[in-house]
Amino acid sequence: MSTPAADDDAGYHSSDGSVMPDVLAKGREACYKARDAFYACVEKHADKKPTEIATIGLLYPADCKKSRANFVSNCRPTWVKHFDRQYCAKKKVQRLLDGDEDRRGPISLPQPYTFKQ
Repeated sequence: MSTPAADDDAGYHSSDGSVMPDVLAKGREACYKARDAFYACVEKHADKKPTEIATIGLLYPADCKKSRANFVSNCRPTWVKHFDRQYCAKKKVQRLLDGDEDRRGPISLPQPYTFKQ
């Protein structure tokens, strides 16, 4: 019977018992660098229309495809999803606090239909 602690560590160890390289310091550092490069690219090309879709609905321009692929290949899928969520939440807060009154507040989405009264 396995212990809860052993179950918690299951994702960090390979089948032979050694620690997976992506959770070691070098692997995390490579992941963080790839993450920072991708989000820097997204910010740099913010004026371009986003055409690609990532996890959780994050949209990004085609110019950032290469850095996205590098980000996804260097990080665990759960980390990629986490960082995408974190980035989207940060952008949402930034939008709400934005000084530009036209862009401030919730996003108004077009409604697919209207209700008859």
